[in-house]
Amino acid sequence: MADIPPFRIGQGFDVHIFGEGDHIMLGGVRVPHDCGVVAHSDGDVALHALCDAVLGALALGDIGVHFPPTDARWKGADSLELLRHCVGLAAGRGWRLGNADVTVICERPKVGPHAAAMRERIADACGVAVDAVGVKATTSEKLGFTGRGEGIAAQAVALMVRA
Repeated sequence: MADIPPFRIGQGFDVHIFGEGDHIMLGGVRVPHDCGVVAHSDGDVALHALCDAVLGALALGDIGVHFPPTDARWKGADSLELLRHCVGLAAGRGWRLGNADVTVICERPKVGPHAAAMRERIADACGVAVDAVGVKATTSEKLGFTGRGEGIAAQAVALMVRA
């Protein structure tokens, strides 16, 4: 373990198509919207991207390996629980989250009014201070599937440090 640097960086990306519903989950927060997302779990793209970032930093595969959509246990699952599980896997290997940064990519819904609550939920799930979690949003300037309002995407990076 002496040859391994005291930190690792992972990145993640997730996307979901919009479907029926009246809200979406983003960063563990129920955000009112004129539709939902099509997903096996609660479809929280922000948390799914962060799970992949945590897992990727430690070369533990991706969210689909740990929570396969073919497994009925994860149907409608709360993505905060998935994130807690990923952080727990890291802790079991001697790593903890140093900081995370999440970017949500969509035209709607507006993320800004919910960003503080998202940061709090993510920080709590990861066992870190709120100032170790960044959440922001961007549009795709009406280009591509997010620009046409067909779906939502998120990307995340996680810095994992030795515990």
